[in-house]
Amino acid sequence: MDEIQQILKRHQYVARASTSFIYGILVSVAMNFFWVPGNIYSSGITGLAQLIATLVKRYAPFQLSTAALLFILNVPLFFLAWKQIGHRFTFFTFLAVIFSSIMIKSISVVTLTKDPIICAIFGAAINGFGTGMALKNGISTGGLDIIGLTLRKRTGKSIGTINISFNILIIFAAGAVYGWPYAFYSALGIFVNARVMDIVYTRQQKMQVMIVTTKPKSVVDCIQTHMRRGITIVHGAEGAYRHDQKTILFTVISRYEQLDLKNAMEESDPYAFVSISDNVKIMGHFYEPEP
Repeated sequence: MDEIQQILKRHQYVARASTSFIYGILVSVAMNFFWVPGNIYSSGITGLAQLIATLVKRYAPFQLSTAALLFILNVPLFFLAWKQIGHRFTFFTFLAVIFSSIMIKSISVVTLTKDPIICAIFGAAINGFGTGMALKNGISTGGLDIIGLTLRKRTGKSIGTINISFNILIIFAAGAVYGWPYAFYSALGIFVNARVMDIVYTRQQKMQVMIVTTKPKSVVDCIQTHMRRGITIVHGAEGAYRHDQKTILFTVISRYEQLDLKNAMEESDPYAFVSISDNVKIMGHFYEPEP
């Protein structure tokens, strides 16, 4: 059993390292194929790195690349992640940032188009997909992901919402450097990035589940075997058609756990009535698995 667990753990580490590498490729494509040709600023720390690189190039006698600044700005956040989130999470975050910096530096800028709207939308969609994929696999891309994950544990706000709040600074910077139309293009890109990221990273989306069943013990045991979720039991329900006795179960899951719930229901009571409500807000404790 220990050998199997070790093998599974190694496979998980390889998968996370591969995801870090894939993210590095995606962010470099977004940067060098869309954002740089279209004069668009990214969201978060990547956008801040772009801004500083632009200002240094204009006003300083030396130059600093966006790739180098991306790594430098993330260094203090590695320490935050190490203390607040987890050591394994920090290691793979470090890999993602290293791969991103190397890929942005290595892949040449290719001008597919200079249309700022196209560059904003496609660059943001590619980056948002990569970021969401990384978060879904239990790693971070650095920057605001670390701050967002830390704050989400305390406030329950989605990662995308936290990013949008921070990125007002980036929008004004784009306007000051490239002109105010580019501020709006960058704002469009930041919005698309946040929405795509929230779509892909489904772990923070909460869903309320109501189950009407004649086998409450079997259902409860099976759900709690598949996932770590509390369940409220309401006894004494009655079916209106046959007037048979039923039990109602209430729980809240993340969208990421939908397949686990489906498997649990098929095992315990495939004839149960299950109702799922989207986008519920939680007050109180909701277990979040460690990244």
